[in-house]
Parts: sequence; structure tokens; C-alpha cells
Amino acid sequence: MRRKLVIGNWKMHGSLEANHALISGLAKALERLSEADKTQVVICPVSVHLAAAAQQLNGLPGQIGLGAQNVSHAASGAYTGEVAASMLAEAGVTLVLVGHSERRELFGEGDALVADKVAAVLDAGMTPVLCVGESLAQRQTGETESVVLRQLNAAVQRVGVEGIARSIVAYEPIWAIGTGETATPEQAQEVHEALRKRLAELDEDLAANTPILYGGSVKASNADALFAQPDIDGGLVGGASLDAEEFSAICASSARSGASA
Repeated sequence: MRRKLVIGNWKMHGSLEANHALISGLAKALERLSEADKTQVVICPVSVHLAAAAQQLNGLPGQIGLGAQNVSHAASGAYTGEVAASMLAEAGVTLVLVGHSERRELFGEGDALVADKVAAVLDAGMTPVLCVGESLAQRQTGETESVVLRQLNAAVQRVGVEGIARSIVAYEPIWAIGTGETATPEQAQEVHEALRKRLAELDEDLAANTPILYGGSVKASNADALFAQPDIDGGLVGGASLDAEEFSAICASSARSGASA
């Protein structure tokens, strides 16, 4: 069975004080959920706040995991400003976002570099979340499926089926990131289904067991409909993850959607 998972991407927001309050609020909100409403939850603060977040999370019951928003492709070296996967692992990180649309669009990360980052995360014993997604122009010209499969295939070629089996995939249409626009549940499901079909072509067990998350203006108001889709296994949540009550409601929606087949 595929695990249900909701990841909060805090992007370049927060401070030590604000993060401490948010984590405390989120922990309390999650505690109020019944066992039936529990799902795996991970938060991704900025890198300079990871150590403080890890320390705080270590004192909590363990409902919340720690992720990072980005990673270097290199293990070490003269890469000013970069953070190696091994360094993130030392900070307590277990999951790393790779190839987020903002990294691709704003910082020019191509498929080959993203694939190298997937490999770096795996080599450090962590779980990469491979983000794929199309622009509005690509959707309008009917390129959605070819774009997301190209992005997935680049990682497959780099780390193989075994590497993808230790990864998570997240579909995040670029046109729905931070815009308030959201793919309809049917639009999201169509892409998730195409991604899972490609995984099945590689290995049936891979398709059955790899979580595919949806990201793109996920909110408490639309989470139930999105997570009810058969190939959507949870969410990669941006702005809504900065509100403890809103984020916990999304987590509850993920759990209520039930175990995937």
C-alpha cells in the first residue's frame, strides 16, 4: 500500500520565533485529530532553520517529519552557498524536495541537474521528492503529459527503478503554484494516472508503491476533492502550510481519503 503523505513547503518564510510557534501550533492541531485522521506529515523550513526545527521536533511525539527545500548535486567542494545532502542528513532531514518548479523556473535547474540531485539525496540515505509539472503555455498546447514524463524519465535514467522505488513524485502544475489557481481534481488525476502508467511500464510494484503527491494551491477547501482521486496520495502544500489549523485540516483530508490500493 502507498503511504499517505502531506508535505508543507514553507519556502522563504519564517524566523526562529515564528517557526517555533508554527510547529507548536501544528503539533497541537494534529493531536486533536483522531487516529483515523492521521497521515504522515513533513515540514520543510529554509535550510538555516533546519537545526532549530529538528531540535524542537525531537521533543514532540513524532508526528511531524523534517524535510529540506533544496540540495546541492555535489557531495562537497567549492560550491559557495550550496548545502550538501550529507549536511542535511546531519541536521535531521529525512526528505528533500528536488526540482520544485520555482527551482526550475527561477534558477534554471534542468532535468539533468535535477536527476543528479535525486541521486545525491538517495546516496545520503534520504528520500527525494521529485517535482514535475508544466507551464500554462505547455498545458495550452497539449504538452502536459510529454513534459512531466520527460522530467520523470530523466530521473529514471539517472537512478534506475531501484532509485525511484525509494523516491516520491509530486505533480505541481507551474500555473497553479502560488497563483490561487488549482487544477481540477479531474485534471490532476489525469496527470497522476499518466505518471503511474509510466511507472507501471517500468515495474508494476513500482507503480503500486510509489506515492504521487499533488501540489498547486492546495487548501482545506479543495483537499477532500483532490485526495479522493485514486492516484493522488497526498499533497505538497505551499502557503496553506504556514497556518497550523489550515494545514492540519489538509492533513486530515489526506487521511480520510483512505489507504491507496
